[in-house]
Amino acid sequence: MKDSSQPAKRRRYDAAFRAEALRLAEQSRSTQAAARALNINAKLLYKWQKEALTPAAAARGADLDPATAAELRQLRALSRRQAQELAILKKAIAIFSATDTL
Repeated sequence: MKDSSQPAKRRRYDAAFRAEALRLAEQSRSTQAAARALNINAKLLYKWQKEALTPAAAARGADLDPATAAELRQLRALSRRQAQELAILKKAIAIFSATDTL
């Protein structure tokens, strides 16, 4: 009898395995056949395919080297800060232009 006190651990797949699985699924006659060949659930492979088509995968930086991912994070932080500064300046312009007309 199995000891049910320990839950089954989920397998984690690195970006290289995912990329290879997606390549194999693309070359294979079906995603299900590729999933069987890789001994993974077909639903998981479908999920990876869907994620690869969305910009969210790029946002996570799954296929980026650490230096590029760090640069991407810095650029996004800079973009957010500049957007905030622009919003503040737009509000200031609206306030000063309203007081000039009075």
